Amino acid sequence: MTRYKQPVSVLVVIYTRDLDVLLIERAAHPGYWQSVTGSLEEDETPIDAARRELFEETGLEAARHMLSDWRQQVRYEIFPEWRQRYAPGVTHNTEHLFSLQLTAREPIRLAADEHRAALWLPWREAAEKVFSWSNRDAILALPDYMA
Repeated sequence: MTRYKQPVSVLVVIYTRDLDVLLIERAAHPGYWQSVTGSLEEDETPIDAARRELFEETGLEAARHMLSDWRQQVRYEIFPEWRQRYAPGVTHNTEHLFSLQLTAREPIRLAADEHRAALWLPWREAAEKVFSWSNRDAILALPDYMA
């Protein structure tokens, strides 16, 4: 039996009080920079997926920091190169937006099978570097969200 990914995911923007944003580069797609992201597993809530993905992709524990549910969702078309991961006919994903505020930049532990590099950038530069428009828009919304 083939297990397909659910077309429901989380995006977690990790940032500092000074609005430096952590980006991670996909191992299988050099040059594709992003925030923490991942699909929900069976019977998992978005907040639980955000906590799990944070730890798996960065080693950061949500309980030690300020994880916020923005209570916003974005629906977007799944890139054709990744559609084989989903059931036949699935073309769109619903992404739940979260953020994790740190007091300052912290070292992270990358999941080597998923990501190859990490980079802290000021928020405007981070927004320009990410490949996903939904990730860009979330980063650009950080100053308003913090206000």
